Amino acid sequence: MSPPTPQRTGVLLMAHGSPDSLDDMAAYLQHVRGGRETPQALVDDIRGRYRLIGGRSPLLDLTRAQAQALEERLQTNGRRCRVYVGMRHWHPFIRDTVQQMVEEGIRRVVAVSMAPQYSQLSVGAYRRALDSAQLELGVCLDVSMVTTWHAQPLLLQAFAERVQELCSQLSAVARAQLSFIFTAHSLPQRILAEGDPYPQEVDHTAAGVAKLLGLSSWEVAYQSQGATAEPWLGPTLEQTFEHAAAQNRRSLVLVPIGFVCDHVEILYDLDILAQQIAQQWGVGVRRTASLNTSPTFIEALAQVVEAHL
Repeated sequence: MSPPTPQRTGVLLMAHGSPDSLDDMAAYLQHVRGGRETPQALVDDIRGRYRLIGGRSPLLDLTRAQAQALEERLQTNGRRCRVYVGMRHWHPFIRDTVQQMVEEGIRRVVAVSMAPQYSQLSVGAYRRALDSAQLELGVCLDVSMVTTWHAQPLLLQAFAERVQELCSQLSAVARAQLSFIFTAHSLPQRILAEGDPYPQEVDHTAAGVAKLLGLSSWEVAYQSQGATAEPWLGPTLEQTFEHAAAQNRRSLVLVPIGFVCDHVEILYDLDILAQQIAQQWGVGVRRTASLNTSPTFIEALAQVVEAHL
């Protein structure tokens, strides 16, 4: 009897998604808001933010570049698996990518949310989107979901390298004056009552990077709070800048450990809005470069995937 044919394996990288153009903004926001119409003032505001970063987020292009680099890295270890990209809120939607994978003979999937820290509202939502896609398509894939990789050693190293790159451009005197703020995307405070591990995982990532850098002190702040009336996780960047100014700490470094590539939450929220807020408090702010296709980051991603293969 011949051995059974092995299942073809694919890797699915899942990210939030962003509109292809400013004309798509209303439809994109409606999808993000679960089908609810978006007030025109909010549509115009978000359009304005995208305009300031060139009219389009690089999220999809960068995630595809990460996928290509990961596929090439896996092949060097003899892993003949394709790496795909699916988005929660815009094209290519997770459902469409799952359909493509099925058509190409994929039956086993390692699914990775490109948010390293777990929350039911983020990583959990990607898993639910993947489950819904299979249900709609009438398929049942063998899915291995990477739930969290916030403490992966090479992920921490990749963030630390970005800090070291920034510091290497400064004099010893300037480096001695730096204060480090690790940032992550804010979520509604109600997750605390639900026992969500997200804040603890953010703290764990920050502490791991700080240890590699030999930092004796650092802070964690939450950015990109949503446009809803409910309380969101803090402290906010503005509160952190105010606190630094009160302590006469005037040279701050933002290290976005909740994100793995450039997109609007980096290019607008940190590079434009946070700079404006910092100026109001009389503090200077630098940002570390995003991971994007950092070789150390791609190796971290490869190790995360290989642990599930």
